[in-house]
Amino acid sequence: MLLKEGIKNNYVIPTEYTRKLTIDGHTASYQVYKIRLDQLYYNNQNDRIATWISKYKADENISKIDVHDEHYNDVIEQFIYESNPKAIEKTKNNIDLMGQREPGVVLNDGRIVDGNRRYTCLRKIEREKAETQYFEAVILDRDFENDEKEIKLLELYIQHGEEGKVDYNPIDKLVGLYNGVIKKKIITVDEYCKNVNESKASVNKKIEQAKLMVEFLEFINAEEQFYIARDLELDGPLGEIPAILNKAKTDDEKEDLKLIIFSNLAMKPQGDVTRFVRKMKHIVDSEHNEEFIEEQMDYVEKTAEKIENAPEVNSKYINQQLRTDDKLRQDMKLSVEKYELKAKKDTTKMKPIEDLRKCTIIIENIDQRIVEIFDTNEKEQLEQLITQCNNLLETLASELKEKNVL
Repeated sequence: MLLKEGIKNNYVIPTEYTRKLTIDGHTASYQVYKIRLDQLYYNNQNDRIATWISKYKADENISKIDVHDEHYNDVIEQFIYESNPKAIEKTKNNIDLMGQREPGVVLNDGRIVDGNRRYTCLRKIEREKAETQYFEAVILDRDFENDEKEIKLLELYIQHGEEGKVDYNPIDKLVGLYNGVIKKKIITVDEYCKNVNESKASVNKKIEQAKLMVEFLEFINAEEQFYIARDLELDGPLGEIPAILNKAKTDDEKEDLKLIIFSNLAMKPQGDVTRFVRKMKHIVDSEHNEEFIEEQMDYVEKTAEKIENAPEVNSKYINQQLRTDDKLRQDMKLSVEKYELKAKKDTTKMKPIEDLRKCTIIIENIDQRIVEIFDTNEKEQLEQLITQCNNLLETLASELKEKNVL
């Protein structure tokens, strides 16, 4: 039954309140209704909820979950609560004390577009008090299948504009970006930028990270199981990868580096995996890059073999089985540290030349026109410094010649 048809049966009660929304580029005030909780359901197309559903299906070994199933809302409520119990309890107590202060947004079929946390809190209050509760929300005469683009833009506007204080996991944002812009092409990059108020350069960087996230999940044979990326907290490492890959000299080298990084993400040789991956940037930029890649590719093969032999790859398997191979993890860690040390030694060895090169650049860029207007005291200081520089260079050259260095 459509929600607005429930007005005559008191499932839905009109209020005198309104909420401003921007839809299709137009901002207007929409009436707020009080809606009985059992007439609503969580939006399975919401980026965050879709990620949780992928986890539930993997855990329960099922291929589909029906939004109209009697247990569907219970399952999603538990996910939302476990994502941040303290925040949910605080919001629940506030709603219980003062009522719902911010209206949500729902579609006419009961799908919640905005207000998952508030709806969750009201469900808990209803069970605790054994009293019927109502969710206050705008009801949009929209159908998800026919208005998917407008609803997605509205979600983005609410998440990144009106509700900027609500924490959204960075992986959930990448999932939304991937699904909406790359895979389904519901909206364009420009439309995304406009609704989240970010520059195109910033969004393009996130698109690159989203694509890497998808490739990593394919590497571990867990295609589009986005909850794994969130469980493994990959948002930090994903931000480091592009800078490493950009240093590759050939496409083949780039692909090898990508596999090496993915293997290290899967195995997690060190606690802070973001910092660990960052170390590779210095190695790839050194003369030891080819040697490093050759050694690491052996670990890639061992990691890939373990994944291929796994009956199913999920967060539990990665943490409790894949990452229990302490020898492989230690070998991978020592390999990175070894080549990082070699790269640092090369940098230290070249430091005298780099320092002198900087000196020549500074001297070459001295503006003689400024010197011409110096007063007597300033000119004396300049002459003394030039003499001092000459003496230092002559002394350095003389000492190096005595040591047969030059």
